[in-house]
This record gives sequence, structure tokens and C-alpha cells, in this order.
Amino acid sequence: MIANKNVTQAGQAWTRQVSDRMGTTAQTWGEKVADLIEKWNVLPILMGFLLGRALIVEELTPFAIPYFIVMFYIRRDCLLVTGMALIIGAFTQSVPVGLETTLSVILALFACKLMNKMSKKDFSRTPLLVVGTIFISRLLYAVLTNQVTTYELVMVAVEAILGFVLTLIFIQSLSIIHLAKPYEPLKNEEIVSLVILLASLMTGTVDWMVEGISMEHVLSRYLLLVFAFVGGGTIGAAVGVVTGLILSLANVSALLQINLLAFSGLLAGLLKEGGKVGVSAGLLIGTAILAIYGGAEETLYFSLIETSLAIVLFVLTPAALWKKVARFIPGTPENLQSHQEYMRRVRDVTAGKIQQFSDLFTQLSHSFAQTAGPEEIEEQADAFLSRVSEFTCQKCWKKEQCWDKDTQSTYEGMRFLMEKVYEHGTLAGVTPPRDWERKCVKTEKVMTVMEQEYDRQQSFDQLKKQIKESRMLVADQLSGVSRVMSDFAREIQREGMELSFQEKQVSQALEGLGLSVRRVEIHSLEEGKVDIEISQPTCYGRDECAKIVAPMLTEILGENIVVRERHCEAQKDGSCTMCLASAKTYEIDIGVAGAAKDGKLLSGDSFRTMDLGNGKMALAISDGMGNGERASIESQSALDMLQQLLRSGMDEKISIKTVNSVLALRSKEEMFATVDLALIDLQTAHTRFVKIGSTPSFVKRNKDVITITANNLPVGILEEIEVDVVSRMLKPGDLLVMMSDGIYEAPRHIENRQAWMKRIISELETNDPQEVADLLLEKVIRQHSGQIVDDMTVLVARIDRFVPQWAAIAVHGLEKLERPRIVS
Repeated sequence: MIANKNVTQAGQAWTRQVSDRMGTTAQTWGEKVADLIEKWNVLPILMGFLLGRALIVEELTPFAIPYFIVMFYIRRDCLLVTGMALIIGAFTQSVPVGLETTLSVILALFACKLMNKMSKKDFSRTPLLVVGTIFISRLLYAVLTNQVTTYELVMVAVEAILGFVLTLIFIQSLSIIHLAKPYEPLKNEEIVSLVILLASLMTGTVDWMVEGISMEHVLSRYLLLVFAFVGGGTIGAAVGVVTGLILSLANVSALLQINLLAFSGLLAGLLKEGGKVGVSAGLLIGTAILAIYGGAEETLYFSLIETSLAIVLFVLTPAALWKKVARFIPGTPENLQSHQEYMRRVRDVTAGKIQQFSDLFTQLSHSFAQTAGPEEIEEQADAFLSRVSEFTCQKCWKKEQCWDKDTQSTYEGMRFLMEKVYEHGTLAGVTPPRDWERKCVKTEKVMTVMEQEYDRQQSFDQLKKQIKESRMLVADQLSGVSRVMSDFAREIQREGMELSFQEKQVSQALEGLGLSVRRVEIHSLEEGKVDIEISQPTCYGRDECAKIVAPMLTEILGENIVVRERHCEAQKDGSCTMCLASAKTYEIDIGVAGAAKDGKLLSGDSFRTMDLGNGKMALAISDGMGNGERASIESQSALDMLQQLLRSGMDEKISIKTVNSVLALRSKEEMFATVDLALIDLQTAHTRFVKIGSTPSFVKRNKDVITITANNLPVGILEEIEVDVVSRMLKPGDLLVMMSDGIYEAPRHIENRQAWMKRIISELETNDPQEVADLLLEKVIRQHSGQIVDDMTVLVARIDRFVPQWAAIAVHGLEKLERPRIVS
């Protein structure tokens, strides 16, 4: 098994290496370009240059200061080159614009430094800082150039307001470019902010003409192609509207661009399924239609040329670029893959932490389980003799003669007496070796002290034994916790599977039966652990999920599928969501009957039926000491703890020992309870019985009755108990009868109660669990002339094969669903 695991891991590692090499080969050119852009700060410089050139209504430059101040907080490492790029870009527009921008950048730098000393990094005050900087710098420039007029003051106020709005936009858009994580999808307002930033950059290319072709139009259509290809028609139309609006503010004569880009973006996005060819064709058709609508033949020619150049740039764009953009757009496969990669990393880190805790608990378990070795036992014997000699030989006048001159014979004599006292518990009647007795002048005192030391040693050993038993219990509990955590870590690390093909197959099969399916989600197709969620319009009580959907899945999966849970909301949106899961091979029908002593309301007996969630069912009865409320509390407490431990995945032996230790340590008073536990595997009907101080259980198979017994003390008496587990294989139709001692020991005049109970059970003519429980309780009460002499509880379970209520519908062409291979 370990070898197969190593082979699997080696195969996975080789596959990852091959995939990494293929990905590196395919994206080498794009990665090199990206590295150069990042290394030389090409992006901040280019953006600064274009925003420094950008104008609105031919005289306002509200882009430079918001960009510079936001970059101060986001990318301070490239602030110097950003400021230089803004100034150079402004000077390419005109000398006055360049001088005005230079003054603004200097004032903005001083304002940022001052604000940075006053407060920590905080974007909340940035828009106000931008407003103040723009207003002061523009007003100062107007005073220096003697241009202070009412019109100039109004334009300064307008530019300051635009700077305030642009700052809010740049904070979002620049954070996306420089700080955003690839698994975080963008909100609608963030997408719009990013498009406004890109459109603002394009205003820096206004009036760039090459042989009558506008670079502004080429770049705007290229941007449209990228977003339409990534996000579809909605994103394409939104990008077209926003880009056209911003460009029309920079060039009033370009108002037609709003209609052209919006319509072309919508058409290109609608043809997204056709790939790059479809998107390009959509843009070409859209621009041609609106150019023809304009009516000028020359306009049509240049518009087609500009669109063609944009298409060429789009085709030459590396896949890494548009895939990077797609990672931010909600709903795209790239964004979904990015999110899955992030969740996989989180899952691996979580599983690794849990596994570390599991290893820690394993190590702690090993340290608690360490016992004394032969060397330690030998040291204990030497310490015993040393203590005896200390009280007898230390003050003896023959000490030097015995221990210095004749050490070997003295030690052998003392060792002989020690072995005898350990063997018989006393030295009465034991004759010491003659040589040792002839030399020792305190023979009787030595033997007396040795017996006393032996008694003290026995008490000490008993205490050590109790400590050792407690250590072993803690070791078992830590080992159980470690195993549960290790299993949980492996479950987390299980690789997710792509089940879209199977989901489509299920959806087609249901539609073939005439059902309208909205959504099919397959969480697991592992045999015995199938988990499928299906949503469809409500059937208004026709129970289609149990009558049609579950039988159809049973047919194509080859195992029984049942409806585990369903939510029908006919009064809300008319939807029905159903959860379908694997049915167990066997099902259990349970009957319970009980009575409190003397007919009281509160019984000291408690019972519990527990679905452990892993294909197992637990049946348990607990009888608390005595009767009444206190006994009920003890039995309920024992079952509550047992249920929590079993559901957590703890082994039944460790669970019983833990319950025992808790009950034993919880109170100084005498409190104990019996536990009768049966763990039934619903896939195989294999049953494990654990009986702690409880009465026998019985399995009725036709007319035969099988007795199941185990001898263990009740929990809570001793701090350490031995737990015996008895295994039996049940068969369909078997009746399992579990009872408290009030039922089993009630007929006191009968010597062989076990034979009497077997006869009573075998004579029962019914197989209904509830009827069997009621009849047994009635017969026992009748044995005492209607008196209830003790708390009585009987629990009966019948094992049956699971039979679906509805058979599968024969549908021609219905293929078996292919189960993906599970790789851990």
C-alpha cells in the first residue's frame, strides 16, 4: 500500500514537472516581456506620460495630481520616475501646461510628505489633499502669470472637483493594477473605475495622427476587443460607453465614438463564442455599420483601417495578457480557476497544519506510553536493597567486614532474601543462606526491615501501576485524537475532480424524462458516498425527486440512490432543491419499550440510537446506579459523552475508556453506570458489541436465539477497565434484542435467566420490533403480578435489506455514469 502511494506521488510529481515545463515553454516570451516591464517600471512611466498629456475640454489637466498622490501611497518606490514622466508628458502638450504641471507636482510632493508625518497611510484624506493641492497650485500659477479672472477661478474650481472624483477612481483602479490578488473577482464599480483609468490614458493620445489614422481610435477599439473577448457582450458594451464618453470629453468632435464603441462592444461580446475571429468580426461589422450611417465615404475608409489595426494588435496580443485581465472578471473560467487555485493552497495549508497537530498528538501518545525497561527494574531492586541496608547495616559494627571485605557473598544473601519476600510476600519460614546467616549478627532485624520495606514497596508499586494505567489511557486518547485529525487532513487534501461532464450527462437524462432542470451539482461520485444536488421548478407535491430522479440515478450509477433532503419553495420562487445520496445496503427498524420503577415518570435507564454519519448506526442502553433522577443523569451523561466521541471518529474502546475515566474522576461519591453498545455497519451488517457491566444481548434468527455476552465492570467504578469487543455478522431478518438488568433479572425465582429469556424470545411469533419490545416488557411485568420492581428498558432492532420505494424507469439510450478515479 505504501509502495502504491509512493508510485502515485511520484507520478503526480512527474506530471506537475511536465506541465510546468510545457507552461514555461509556451509563455517564455510573455514572461520575459512582463519581467522587463516590471524591472524598468515601464507601466508607471507610460501611464504618467499619457496622463501628463491628457486634457479635458482642451485646457483642463485634472489627471496628473490625482495619479501622482495615489502613486505616493501605492508605489512610492517609483515615485520619482512617475513625477518625471508626468512633467515630460505635460511639456509635450505645451510649455504652459508643462510649467503648470511641474509646479503642481512639487507642491503635491511637499503636501504628501507633510501628510505622511502627520498621519499613517490612509486613503480617506487623499481626495481632500488632491483638491487642496490642485486649487493652490492652479491659483498660484494664475497669480504668477497674471491671469486671475472670474473665468479662470471657475475653471480652477471645476478642475479641483474633477480631481476629487478622479482620485476616488484612481484609488480603486490603481490598487487593482498594483495590489489586487488574482483570485479576487472585481465588482462592477471596480471594472468601471479600471475602464475610466484606461480611457483617461487614451486621452493622452488625442491628436496623434499617422497618415490620417487616429491612434486614439485604434487603441480604444483594441481595448474594446480585449474586454469583449474576456467578459462578453455586457462588459463590451459598458467599456464602449465609458471609453467613448471619456474620449468625447477630451475631443468634443468625437461624440460619435460613444455610439460606435458601445454598439461595436456589444456586438463583439455577443460573438465571443467564436473566439478571436468572432470578436474581431463583431467589431468590424459594428464600426462599418456606424461609419456607413455617418455618410462620409472617407470616414468609412479610415474607420475600417483603424479597426483592422486594432484587430491586428489584438491577434498579436500574448494570451498571458488577456488571461490576466480575465482573472479579474467575475464568471470567467480564468477567474474560477484562479479562485480554485487559491482555495487549493488554503486547503493544503490547513491540511498541513492539521497533520502537524496529528503528529504532535502521536508523539505525545508515544511519550505517555513508554514503560520501564529491564535496566530500570534492575535499578529498583538495587534501590530496595540499599534502603534495607541503610536501616540495618549502616550502624552495624561489622559493616566494613561484610560490605568491604566480603561484598559478593553479602550481596547474594540479601538478594536471596529479597527474591523470597517478593515470591511469598513474607519471610516467615524462610531459611537464609548459611554463610550469610553465620556472618550477619542482625539476621532477624534484616528480615523484619525487609518485610516492612516490601510492604512499602508494594504500596508504591500499586500507585505507580495506577499512574501507568492513567498514562496508557491518556496515550490511547491522544492516539485516537491523532488518528481522527490525520483522517480529516487526508479528507481535506483529497483532490477535487472536474465533474462537468457527469453533471451534463445527468442533466440530459433528466430532460429526456421531461423534467426541467435548472442546476446539477455533483459533489462526490465515490461508491457508497454519492452526493448530488439538483435544482428544478417545483413539482407541487408530485414527489418527482423520489419517484423519478432517484430511480433514474440508481439506474445510471448502478447503486441505490435516495433523497436525503429536499427544500420545496412553491410559495417563493417556485424552485425545488433536492440532495441525493447513496442508500445503505441495510436499513434498521427500531422498537423501544420501558418503564420506571413503581410506575414513576423518571427512569434511571437511558437509551440512544445514533447515526454516526459514516455508514454506521450505534444502539446503546445505559443503566445508572439506583433509580430516579440521579440515575437518569448518570446514564444520560454517559450516553451523551459516548455519542460525541463516536461521532468524532474515536474508536469504541477508547470512547468507553474515556467515558469511564470521566465518570470515575468527576465526583468523589460512588457513581457508575452500565453501557450496552452495538455498532452496526449498514453496508455489511457487521456488528461490534461492547458490554460494560450490562446484561447479555440476544439475536433471534428464525427460531434460533444467539446469546452475546461479555464480562466487564460498569463504568465509573475503576479508573482503568478492560474493554472486550465481541463481533457478529448479522443477516437480513435478524432481530437484535438489547435490555437493561431490570428486564433480564426481573424473574428472580428462575435460576437460569439466560435460558428463560432465550425461550421467551424464541416463542415470539411477531417480527415487528415495537411489538417484540412491548411483549417482552409485558411478560416480565406479569412475572411480578403487575409490579415494576426496577427500571426496565428493552430495545429491539430488525436488520433488513434496503429496497427502494420506486423502481428505475427504463429509458432507451440511458448510459451508465462514468465515475472519475479518486486520487488521494
